[in-house]
Amino acid sequence: MSQAVRSMMNHKDMYKYQDMIELPHPVSRTHPPMPVLDRAAQFAPFAALSGHHEAVRETERLTEERAELDEDRRAELDRELGRIQEQAGRNPAISFTYFVPDPKKAGGSYASVTGRIKKVKEHERVVILEDKTEILIEEIVDIQEQREQ
Repeated sequence: MSQAVRSMMNHKDMYKYQDMIELPHPVSRTHPPMPVLDRAAQFAPFAALSGHHEAVRETERLTEERAELDEDRRAELDRELGRIQEQAGRNPAISFTYFVPDPKKAGGSYASVTGRIKKVKEHERVVILEDKTEILIEEIVDIQEQREQ
């Protein structure tokens, strides 16, 4: 025991456990010692609120606001889609930029995809590409025909 520790303790406390201080650490003959990793795990923090970490991460995730297109731009996109449909035999590659609503919170993100149109379902207002990508017509913000080279 260091001199500093002894000086901090009063005389009575210093001799209270004197008989045990020099004894060897007890080792059980029936129970093997616990591995260090398991001992450390006993003192590791635990998730008191299940799902809290995921909720914080979800809050941190950013989304974009949907751009509202005016009637003129919406009509222009409808005409472009109609013109492409009329060229059914040619079936050019088309790039679509569209809004994808976020399923968990307000807003979403913009995605771009290039492909060939397989079908346009007018009643459902959906464009289906050959790779089975489905795009809601109301969510389309840009249509570009890809020029063959």
